[in-house]
Amino acid sequence: MLTQEQERIIADTAPVVAEHLEAITQRFYPLMFDRYPDVKALFNAAHQASGSQPRALAGSVLAYVQLRQDPARAREVLGTVVSKHVSLGIRPDQYPIVGECLMAAIGEVLGEAVTPEIADAWSALYGELAGLLIELEDQRYHQFASLPGGWRGTRTFRIADTRQESAVIRSFVLEPEDGGPVADFAPGQFIGIKLTIDGTPAYRHYSLSAAPNGRSYRISIKREGEGQVSRHFHDTLKVGDRLELLPPAGELTLDASNAPILLLSGGVGQTPMLSLAAQALAEGREVTYLHAALDGEHHAFADEVKALEARYPQQMRVVTLYERPQPEDAPDHTGRIDRSLLARYLPGNRPQCYFVGPQGFMSCVDAHLDDLGVPASRRHYETFGPSRPLHAAA
Repeated sequence: MLTQEQERIIADTAPVVAEHLEAITQRFYPLMFDRYPDVKALFNAAHQASGSQPRALAGSVLAYVQLRQDPARAREVLGTVVSKHVSLGIRPDQYPIVGECLMAAIGEVLGEAVTPEIADAWSALYGELAGLLIELEDQRYHQFASLPGGWRGTRTFRIADTRQESAVIRSFVLEPEDGGPVADFAPGQFIGIKLTIDGTPAYRHYSLSAAPNGRSYRISIKREGEGQVSRHFHDTLKVGDRLELLPPAGELTLDASNAPILLLSGGVGQTPMLSLAAQALAEGREVTYLHAALDGEHHAFADEVKALEARYPQQMRVVTLYERPQPEDAPDHTGRIDRSLLARYLPGNRPQCYFVGPQGFMSCVDAHLDDLGVPASRRHYETFGPSRPLHAAA
């Protein structure tokens, strides 16, 4: 617990730290990777290069400074951070590394302005945040490990099957090497994967794209031209190859109501929507599913979604939007998503809206839903990569 004097110092210096926080986090990562190269594998190089990872760290620190006087709200806000950490298997012994390097970065950026008293106060604040994250993550690890088919740490799976879903998206069905059961997950969640590429470990997390079945997990990955891991999945991995899986996690899960559901996805953002749709339909809820793709060749899971619609004809409505349809395509609409399209398909009776896709797509959807009177509490989304506000620069 911070002393009264440390509380005062944090309050007095928070504006200065906030002003320089992005510079601090930009310095923090190179410094940490230089001192502790083994942790570099836990971070996506593309997110480092784009600046999204440093911005996400800066946002988390600022959020905690502002919310720590409301512990319940702080725990809620940190839920997304906890989920990402669980999917990476973050351990308590890794937190001192972050603390050491973060304080070193603060010292380098702010220089002599960081007195020993200020350094002690911010170190204490970080210790408080680290302790809370360790507690919340341990709860998640323990909860999943206690499920039938659950585990803690990593578990070896094999690729049991693959399927090309579109021109750029391929699915991988993963079954445990030990032949045991597989724990259920909450539809909409993602799972952490550890693999080795050219002798170097790499960690990623991917949405679970099929409903829980107790036997296997399915992930569906878009091949990114500059994506080292996605190219490895598409170009190198095959049936029988091994992967290490970490516990499922994620906050994009179905709300506990019977309200109608609007699902909106762009491109590979479709992956978490498939299990969400299946769950909502099984619970008897009305589902409107609007998917935007470049064209028919890039539209994954079309048959799978149509099969759901055929199974639940009174509950489900499927709408397709192609940006540049080919002559053989027959989408319901062409172009890009806009306010009038959302207004046309937005269900009545206080719908819950879930949307995932590229940052620009989600920013657009969020703004239009807000304009249509859908409150933030009924707008749910998740970013692929470090979490950041929808209005943040790419």
